[in-house]
Formats: sequence, structure tokens, C-alpha cells
Amino acid sequence: MGFLKKFFRNVFHEELGTQSTSSFEMLNEAELEAHLGVSRYGSFQLTDAVRPSYGLDVVPSAGFRHDTYHDENAKQDVPVVMAAVSRERVFETFMELLDPLGPVVDVVLESSHQYPKNGMQDLYREHIDMPILQSILWEFEDLLVNDGCTGIAVLNPTTPQEVQFDEHKLLIVYGKQLTPYEGALIDAGLNCREEMRFITEAEHVHSTNEEYIEQFETLKMRLGIDGSEY
Repeated sequence: MGFLKKFFRNVFHEELGTQSTSSFEMLNEAELEAHLGVSRYGSFQLTDAVRPSYGLDVVPSAGFRHDTYHDENAKQDVPVVMAAVSRERVFETFMELLDPLGPVVDVVLESSHQYPKNGMQDLYREHIDMPILQSILWEFEDLLVNDGCTGIAVLNPTTPQEVQFDEHKLLIVYGKQLTPYEGALIDAGLNCREEMRFITEAEHVHSTNEEYIEQFETLKMRLGIDGSEY
């Protein structure tokens, strides 16, 4: 029971969409424990970061689809590729998606550890060499994969292109000329499924713990981030 108790007790927030109450509130302890204990849906395995709604409004699965993000500042639409990758390959795939960004990038470290007091916090670091960044990120693989309150975005503002590994452990690429990123997703065994839905599109629950909060602070230091927000 240890993992499951830890999972639920360290939940900092639930995203309910348009719902006013959470389906998790309706569960007894045994039902909750059983649901949070499920990490595999068919061939797809979730990380420890998130769990879907009890009613499985969205069943987790692997794949990618295309979307569009409207940039209000630039007044233009930006092409997007969104992907869900099974736990076994998700971090490796994220690292492979960084390669097309170039040798020097900017980093945005995202945290919702203090939610709802402070909301999402974005911390920015400019100009870091890609090999140095990737070396640091490999050291913090467990945090980045399994903490439901940590996300990271790596971008090349001159392209401009951005790769995001968000707190739901989805991979999201923004920018034009997305063919190299689509190729990396296909190489990871993903199929393009334009009709697919992601865990973010229904109720879900995030998990974190004190150890991950401490690791996040260490990652900030290793990346040379002084705490200034983006």
C-alpha cells in the first residue's frame, strides 16, 4: 500500500476541466487504491506522474497528432505536434527530439509544486550548450519522468522551435518544419493518429513528493537558474 498512499497524499492538484467535483471524491479507499495502482493500459505504461479519471474518459495510449497553437503576441498560428509515449521510451524519445534544435538552446523549467498558491512557475535559462544540457537532464531522469509537478521546455528562439516535456509527460513540439521531429516519433514506434485524445483532455490527477521538490531545487541550481521567472 505504501506507493499508493504516498501517491494520493502527495497530490497537489487535480485538473477538473468543466467539472465542479472530482470523480476521485466519490471513491472509497479500496477503489482509489486499485485505480491508482494501474499504470499499464494495454501496451502503454504511464509514469508515476499522473493517473487518468476513474471513469477512463480518456484511455492512455501511444501516438501523436497535429494541432495548432495561436500565438497572441505574434498574431499567428504555430504548427504543433503532440505525442504520448509509453514510459519505457518516453525520456529517450524526449532527448532525441532535442537534437534538431541545434547546439545552443534556452531552457524553461516549469513547476507547479506550490499550486494553487502560486500556480505554474516558469524559470528561464538562456544559452546553454546542448551536450551540457543533455548530460544534466540524464542525471535527473527520474524527476523529469515521474514528478507530476515538473515540466521542461527547450527552445531555439532563432528558429523558432520548442520541445516541451510537460508535467503530464506529454511531448509537444512547436514551430515550423516539424518533419525531423515527426521522424523521431515514428522511429520511436509511434503512429500518427489525428483522432487520438490525451490524458489532459479529461479529468486526471498529478502526483509529487518532498523528495522530488528537493530534486527540483537541485536541478535549478545545476542549470544555473537563479529563480527569475519567464
